[in-house]
Amino acid sequence: MTQKKAAQPKQGLHPRNPHRARYDFATLTQATPELAQYVSENAYGDLSVNFSDPLAVKTLNKALLKHFYHVDYWDIPAGFLCPPIPGRADYIHYIADLLAQSNGGAIPEGKGVRGLDIGIGANCVYPIIGHRVYGWQFVGSEIDSLAVKSAKFIAANNPRLKGAIQIRLQNHADNIFTDVINDEEVFDFTMCNPPFHGSEAEAMAGSERKVRNLATNSNKKRQAHGRTNKLSAFNAKSESAAPVLNFGGQKAELWCTGGEVGFIKKMINQSATKATQCFWFTTLVSKKENLGVIYKQLEKVSAFQVKTIEMSQGQKISRVVAWTFLNEEQQAEWQAERWA
Repeated sequence: MTQKKAAQPKQGLHPRNPHRARYDFATLTQATPELAQYVSENAYGDLSVNFSDPLAVKTLNKALLKHFYHVDYWDIPAGFLCPPIPGRADYIHYIADLLAQSNGGAIPEGKGVRGLDIGIGANCVYPIIGHRVYGWQFVGSEIDSLAVKSAKFIAANNPRLKGAIQIRLQNHADNIFTDVINDEEVFDFTMCNPPFHGSEAEAMAGSERKVRNLATNSNKKRQAHGRTNKLSAFNAKSESAAPVLNFGGQKAELWCTGGEVGFIKKMINQSATKATQCFWFTTLVSKKENLGVIYKQLEKVSAFQVKTIEMSQGQKISRVVAWTFLNEEQQAEWQAERWA
């Protein structure tokens, strides 16, 4: 097994990510007028939204998907994960780079390229971005039937997405690739944003910290700039109120037995049973301390090549671990048959 760390920019989002600049709320509210009710001046005197408000976050997502990706309809049921769009776009762009490295530097585009999103969720965001930017086709798997229904509705009710995204219900929580990848089916890549936490209590504690940090940072900014804004009332209430999950999340989206590392180890083991049906298996890894265990597991299943891609969004650092079982000859055959 060979392992190397891909060279990445020192900071900021991917160079092709259209969300590198500050949000243009004037333009976004034109695309989605309902966003206007959530926009106000922040501590710096700039227009922003209260990122501790789940409705504000969801409406911002609607506006971003409408303006940048021409998605006319997007919504999710209450309580489901409402992901930040910039970070989701980064994962897609780094996958494009990963494929390009195996294709003479050219990004494989179009409907001939197939991706599998493990845990597509109710939001369907990864396939939306991947299809709208690169023309890729997607299969998304999900163990929650309501999330499946929501993702299917999004895919079916946007003309630019029709026929590009297929959602499959996974009936067995312990299965990841089994019962999702059919015997004769091939994928150019898989992707996954695994559950971070090992228990519900751990997930709630993490959400409480996130809300406290949002309130604390907002207060510090206002004090430093001598300003007040509409976040004051929310922050005052947040000290005594129950935590609000601003990005939402159901049980399967937030935690599982064994946490992130347990889920990824299971994914690695099952990927070995589909070794020749996918070029690159990938997953997000939020906790750096989990990398050592993940690398050891990849050695156990005899992965041929492993790459680690670092991503950053502000002060938040995450990474993508990618692995393939295809040797150099098999990789060349794949490239010639599918991407040439």
